[in-house]
Amino acid sequence: MDDSPDQIVPSFYNQKLGLGFTDVSLNFRDGLVGNYDYAFLFRPNLPFMRRSRRAAPFFGLNEHMPVFLALLLGFQHALSMLAGIITPPIILAGQGGVNLPPGDAQYLVSTSLIVCGLLSSIQITRFHIYKTPYYIGTGLISVVGTSFTVIPVATGAFAQMYATGYCPTAADGTKLPCPKGYGALIGTGTVCALLEILLSFTRPNMLKKLFPPLVTGPTVTLIGISLIETGFANWAGGSGSCFVHDGSSPTAASICPSVGAPHALPWGSAEFIGLGFSVFVTIIICERFGSPIMKSCSVVLGLLVGCIIAGATGYFSHSGIDSAPAASFIWVKTFPLSIYGPIVLPLLAVYIVLMMEAIGDITATCDVSRLEVEGKLFDSRIQGGVLADGINGLLSGLLTITPLSTFAQNNGVIALTRCANRKAGYACCFFLLIMGIFSKFAAALVAIPSPVLGGMTTFLFSAVAISGIRIISTVPFTRRNRFILTAAMSLGFGATLVPNWFAYVFTYEGDNRAKQGFFNAIELVCETGFALTAFAAIFLNLVLQEEVDDEVVEGKQTANMADDEADREEWRRIERRSGEGGDVEKGGEGMEEKI
Repeated sequence: MDDSPDQIVPSFYNQKLGLGFTDVSLNFRDGLVGNYDYAFLFRPNLPFMRRSRRAAPFFGLNEHMPVFLALLLGFQHALSMLAGIITPPIILAGQGGVNLPPGDAQYLVSTSLIVCGLLSSIQITRFHIYKTPYYIGTGLISVVGTSFTVIPVATGAFAQMYATGYCPTAADGTKLPCPKGYGALIGTGTVCALLEILLSFTRPNMLKKLFPPLVTGPTVTLIGISLIETGFANWAGGSGSCFVHDGSSPTAASICPSVGAPHALPWGSAEFIGLGFSVFVTIIICERFGSPIMKSCSVVLGLLVGCIIAGATGYFSHSGIDSAPAASFIWVKTFPLSIYGPIVLPLLAVYIVLMMEAIGDITATCDVSRLEVEGKLFDSRIQGGVLADGINGLLSGLLTITPLSTFAQNNGVIALTRCANRKAGYACCFFLLIMGIFSKFAAALVAIPSPVLGGMTTFLFSAVAISGIRIISTVPFTRRNRFILTAAMSLGFGATLVPNWFAYVFTYEGDNRAKQGFFNAIELVCETGFALTAFAAIFLNLVLQEEVDDEVVEGKQTANMADDEADREEWRRIERRSGEGGDVEKGGEGMEEKI
């Protein structure tokens, strides 16, 4: 297990090469290609194919690794991140967000890829802060991507902005583009990132005490559940103005994506449902029969199959792709930064969740990378990772992108490919930069029909909810913990299922904008399910003490154990009475085994 101090340049580069032609050629071939079993990555898991019993070699943090293999595995990491990176900007720039023009949406997708590539390199490199015990970054393959956590807060805030006139609306009620609203989101997110930066200097043990799995588990679960509605709405045609909520008969307003668009249909049409299912079923097939590289990229392959079917049946519009520039970069388009008071508290909750996600993901990365998950070096990785996560959140807003989070799906790629080497991480950053710079690629992603996107995002958002359930499963189900989960999730589930339950509490209609903004902030928090759950769980976890009866006492006999012993004693008496070979004895033996 290699958990030695980090080296950005592996030590094997300092070794002297042989002077002979044979030595040079062998070293060149070994450094470029190596003897890795590349077929292992592409060998499908079909019933009639024999599985290889030879495990692939493990590449540790600082071990020698062929360049071609690093590029190949880095590309695999980039593909596994692709769907997660592009989903938030597409949703927030679309009809469910601020209704930005196609050119702005393409820019956000391109910039998300570029920014994630650049800021992932900060986590992977790991910098020491001069004359302090603190670090920036983990030194592992800890890649970052645009966070799903901000989506429910952002969509709720945008709906409030349109309702209060902060964002413009046409005379017929159509929501117009609102770059001002998007600028308010990223500006407020930049300021709120300071919370995570400050918390990074707190001891990891203290952070885990304040924000244990009892708090983060239900919060992450509610985030996933609230996101699934958006995914399912897109699956049926779209989550914007054409979204039919009440099951009424289709009208011109319920035509998705809009009247005059290629292959436009009423929301919920069978064609839309089938198109989304083509993505969903492909993901399942890849998981069952796919090769290792297909399994880690199953979501992207599902998206690709859906796009092929959609293109063949006339759902794609090529106008946006044709009009897109050949290349793009950061700040090609900008948004007016501002602070929107009502989303400060929800975004603070978002950064608390992002911090705890980072701690869990970094721990998992150390585990799959065969590094220690305790001790001073591990604690310094946690501290550096959380600090880099906060800095990335601050920088992402200045780079016109919503908050970022440490991605967990790349831990699966590390475990699958047995490669924890930083070279693969840097190659991943390189490919993300290339994908982002060529904006035609981003334009093609923005043009993906909503049902195809919905089939993919429903799966991704459900994975978020399942991650929360997994965190909850690590919590002992004592009476106190069950009470906290019940109380916190009651509020969260209620606000998620009935989001307007708090909309009529405040009836103020005066001219005091500060007072109105304060009421809007309270309303937004109370209508954001995961924020309610997080604040309630934190409060109850601090004020409710563990009861004595809930503690596990070693060697203590429970009522069930006593009953089992009494049953066994009863069958022993029956055996003695019945004698050897009796039917009752056989039954008794069977019952004793059963007990």
